[in-house]
Amino acid sequence: MKPTVSFLLILILLGCRGNPGNNPEDQTRAGEQNEAAPAITRFPENLAKVLEAHGGLSSWQEKQTLRFQIPEDEGTETHTIDLQSRKDRVEGPSYTLGFDGEKVWLADPGHTFKGNAAFYHNLMFYFFAMPFVLADDGIRYGPADDLVYQGKTYPGIKIGYDRGVGASPKDEYYLYYDPETQRMAWLAYTVTFFQGEPSDDLHWLRYDRWQEVNGLLVPESLTWYNNSGKAIGDARDSVHFQGVSLMENRMPEGFYGMPSDAEVVLPKDQ
Repeated sequence: MKPTVSFLLILILLGCRGNPGNNPEDQTRAGEQNEAAPAITRFPENLAKVLEAHGGLSSWQEKQTLRFQIPEDEGTETHTIDLQSRKDRVEGPSYTLGFDGEKVWLADPGHTFKGNAAFYHNLMFYFFAMPFVLADDGIRYGPADDLVYQGKTYPGIKIGYDRGVGASPKDEYYLYYDPETQRMAWLAYTVTFFQGEPSDDLHWLRYDRWQEVNGLLVPESLTWYNNSGKAIGDARDSVHFQGVSLMENRMPEGFYGMPSDAEVVLPKDQ
């Protein structure tokens, strides 16, 4: 999913990064949910099983750099992310954007990038890095009603963020997993990046194909579905990930730095 006019506008309307609801009784912290877990004490037991089914959180945390490519008609977009600092760099056919740890920047001499760089620079990383990013600090977990889709029941976990965590701390995520394999199957999410207010409009993303990279199970493709409120509609757009690498070394100093021909992008710019 590179930022073509049609697809990025859909994403701008549909979704980004998450955060919690406002009812403390509805969402308890992970440590309070499962204090007795022997290896992973911060998470509910069901999330711990999902993480293990995808190769284990400890293995994910050993990795320093993630890189993947998204092919599109206009050319390939390459995403590189420092998994510890969350700095990132996105290289498109005629533009480059990224986050240097303090500011989002965009180098686009031909004005070909269509969308909001502050919104997009880490958007695909968060979708790709599920379920592991749901083990970040500052997250709260709570129960969710099961999802029933085409006769199959998927148990769910409600996920939110502490105030001040991320660019959209009022967003919410719902992870649904296959009860037989414990693998993640669906993600539902709300979007508050643009309006800044809580929303009950759920958008649906299906994790339909997985690939194994360095012992970790990561997405090969994702599919967005149309929605009506909380109801799942027809399949709409898919994103495919190629050239995936998870490395234990970091990129050279300055790799994520702002180029001389780039401009700083403010959160609500463009």
